[in-house]
Amino acid sequence: MVRHVKSYIFAVVMKMLTREELCQRLTSPVFSALTATADALGVECYVVGGYVRDLFLERVSGDIDVVVVGSGIAMAEAFAKRLGRGAHLSVFRNFGTAQVKWHAQEVEFVGARRESYQRESRKPLVEDGTLEDDQNRRDFTINALAVCLNAERFGELVDPFDGLLDLRDGIVATPLDPDITFSDDPLRMLRCIRFATQLRFVIEDETFEALARNRERIKIISGERIIQELNKIILAPTPSRGFVDLHRCGLLELILPELSVMDKVEVRQGRTHKNNFYHTLEVLDNVSRVSDNLYLRWAALLHDIGKPRCKRWEPPTGWTFHNHNFVGAKMVEPIFRRLMLPLDGRMKYVRKLVDLHMRPIAIADEEVTDSAVRRLLFEAGDDIDDLMTLCEADITSKNEQRKRSFLANFKLVRRKLVEIEEKDRIRNFQPPIDGEEIMRRFALKPSPVVGQLKTALKDAILDGLVPNEYEAALAYIRRCAQAMGIEEQTH
Repeated sequence: MVRHVKSYIFAVVMKMLTREELCQRLTSPVFSALTATADALGVECYVVGGYVRDLFLERVSGDIDVVVVGSGIAMAEAFAKRLGRGAHLSVFRNFGTAQVKWHAQEVEFVGARRESYQRESRKPLVEDGTLEDDQNRRDFTINALAVCLNAERFGELVDPFDGLLDLRDGIVATPLDPDITFSDDPLRMLRCIRFATQLRFVIEDETFEALARNRERIKIISGERIIQELNKIILAPTPSRGFVDLHRCGLLELILPELSVMDKVEVRQGRTHKNNFYHTLEVLDNVSRVSDNLYLRWAALLHDIGKPRCKRWEPPTGWTFHNHNFVGAKMVEPIFRRLMLPLDGRMKYVRKLVDLHMRPIAIADEEVTDSAVRRLLFEAGDDIDDLMTLCEADITSKNEQRKRSFLANFKLVRRKLVEIEEKDRIRNFQPPIDGEEIMRRFALKPSPVVGQLKTALKDAILDGLVPNEYEAALAYIRRCAQAMGIEEQTH
């Protein structure tokens, strides 16, 4: 089968395993027990999908997927009985599947089946089938590989769609007509891009064109399933690849339009601004090189999300994006809510980083003062290190001298952060005197005056005018109160 791709950009590291070599890689007790169980039941049994694919890619593989030409549940029950104590069986009769957990290994069982779909649903109508039927329903050729586990044919590869060649060439393609594959189950469109991103493969041309033609079908997929795939793309080694493909086929504007709209560059009076979409992807990749924190990567993806709403032409300055961090922070919660992302502390963490991401850059662009660093440390709290990582990743200037200058200043900011934290204990600090004590000492009721005194003390500590200590804070509050004509109660 001839595959067509617009570009070939990655040499795949894989090994063309012989049957003998496959047998050597299937010697664990799990496979011995699967062989014995299948032969005792007199059924054909195959390991399929990702486990087989990863054998050829010489990658550490996870769970084992097993297809039985017969009852997958009966096979799982007999397999668990053969393993004995320590094997935990879970049966999902509504889906015709079962799972056996044994030590650290999970084995998923399903009977070979034929599927058909109705247009308004991705839930298939299922009937028993052959191995060929089961491979026909697989999403991609590289996931349709099967290796027989029966003793007589142990280690024999069944590859009706040349998936091994696609694996060698680094191509993601569907076994059958991609329009049918994606229309039947639109989640496969995101899986297509996810596999290409994770494996650093390219999507075959006809398959990619079908993504664009069927993109509207994604609307029948639940937000929970979409975000699972999107998170896997974000956690890939180079997530920008996935977002470029999502954008090119039109899926991104349906899933995350706030990001796709950033791919716009305007020119006025011969002056332009950077493409904020591709800048964002560069920042995301920069963060991904140093951190596998999913929500730090989300912060990188959303850090400039407010720029399209804030873009202004201001002569003689040119293009500006004033307050885009503040506007972007306001957009985080609605985006998380729509995408079914958690609305707990993880959302607040992303919102905080989006809001503060300009602060270290502003400090590094000017004189690095203790006061500015102290305030940054106070506002960022325990997230200061992640904020600094994001801001360093945000320096994508092509002016190497300016880039070196920023990064050198960031080192100074990091050093001052450590020094000030050790000296003043500012991170997550609370002023030594709270509002309750202020009201008690000065016989005040809850009022704006109490807030003014608290704010004055906080600012004085952050500006370095008053040590973060009780006696010094009390003396400062007394001076402020006296200046406001408020007398301290002596009783």
